[in-house]
Amino acid sequence: MIPISLATIFDQHPDRRYIMFGGKGGLGKTTFSAATAFYLAKKGHRVLIFSVDPQASLTDIFQKDIFGKGPTEIMPNLYAQEIDADKRVREYQEEIRQKIRDMYGMDSIPEEIESYIQAAAAEPAMEESAIFDQVVDIVVQGGYDYYVYDLVPLGHALYYLSMASVYDAWIGKITGLRQQMREYDQVAAVIKREKELDEDAILNELLYIKERINKSSKILTDKKMTAFFFVITPEEMVIKDTLKAAELFSRFDVPLSGYIINRLIPEELKNQAIPDYLRNRLAMQEHYLKVIKSTFGDQILAAVPEMERDVTGLPMIERMARVMFGDF
Repeated sequence: MIPISLATIFDQHPDRRYIMFGGKGGLGKTTFSAATAFYLAKKGHRVLIFSVDPQASLTDIFQKDIFGKGPTEIMPNLYAQEIDADKRVREYQEEIRQKIRDMYGMDSIPEEIESYIQAAAAEPAMEESAIFDQVVDIVVQGGYDYYVYDLVPLGHALYYLSMASVYDAWIGKITGLRQQMREYDQVAAVIKREKELDEDAILNELLYIKERINKSSKILTDKKMTAFFFVITPEEMVIKDTLKAAELFSRFDVPLSGYIINRLIPEELKNQAIPDYLRNRLAMQEHYLKVIKSTFGDQILAAVPEMERDVTGLPMIERMARVMFGDF
């Protein structure tokens, strides 16, 4: 198995500025995301790496508390951000309260409506929605050459990636109904010889949200702008889950760029005096590498060895980046 240099992939596709690593939990997505962001920053690009995982670990890998602090400079050209979903939910709640006060001329929110707002904030979907909204903000605002998404594990990633299409369909339906109602109101106003209706604030809000989501989802599904890499290890369940996930991801038009194998035990150990446990692991690895090769073929872009220690701190991240991208 001779993997292609990841640096070559990036050189061949300079327009792919939105980079995502996906896969099961614990396979090395955050490590690869950090190493890729480091490599791109060292190449002179302005890079933002951010996490949409509520259990984010960018703080741990960069050894710097960045949670909820917005884009934080890690080193020249490299910025990292961990999204504080709870803070975003609180902002949501206040936005809803303010819109109700503005629309109905209230000085305070009635108790029963406040109870509903509080209950809705406790729903898991609200947290997912808050994270998604923050990601849309990051993508739409711009300001960086590259965006590296440290995605949540597979199941949540699918939910997250599907939210764009779900939101779009839902808002499209609501907007259509709202437009129909406005047309009826306008006809009624003409018949009654009333002046033209005031601007429809709710319709404008829906159209604004729809435009933001469309812009974000268009980027995430654009093969020229976005690269999605699956991280796999030579293990049966990982391979099976990755195959299922790749099929599901294709339904959401996520542009799959290839697979990166992680945590390879060095083969040269076979010729040394090693415990049976390690020899068995090597035999299993050899078997599943053949399965990976026959299953994914030339879509395999890199094979990364198991490190002897955790990848945390810039020196280890740089070391991983040089394994993935070669000298730079």
